[in-house]
Amino acid sequence: MADKPPALEVERGGYAISTDPARLDFGVIHGFLRESYWSPGIPRDVVERAAQNSLSFGVYQDAAQVGYCRIISDYATFAYLADVFILAEHRGQGLSKWMMATVKSHPSLQAIRHWVLFTADAHGLYAQFGFVASPASTERLMVWHDPAYAELVA
Repeated sequence: MADKPPALEVERGGYAISTDPARLDFGVIHGFLRESYWSPGIPRDVVERAAQNSLSFGVYQDAAQVGYCRIISDYATFAYLADVFILAEHRGQGLSKWMMATVKSHPSLQAIRHWVLFTADAHGLYAQFGFVASPASTERLMVWHDPAYAELVA
């Protein structure tokens, strides 16, 4: 099993992006995710456990967390991008683009040849970073959803 990469931090215009897990504000992260369309009602302990087992990127204005995403990866061939958000009051400033550029340029993710994500409303953002909605890929992609959880998001 690969160790997590060392923490990375970049700054721009009064904001910072950091992969330091000690900076994560689970009150903010859980607060957003439990109201999101992709994880309504998700328990806080699940959010914390998911972050602990991922490479998490936090976006901060001073000490306050204003955005988040996480990468689940083997750091060799595959990465899944999940739980991407910027708080509403900080949108429109290019923070999601900056966060995606930071993710895609992270030194530990440069060997990745297969990236996957799910989105219902941000295709334009991800297309700027090479992601495509590919019907051809769906012929090979298979998924399994826990029926109990599927009822919550249906």
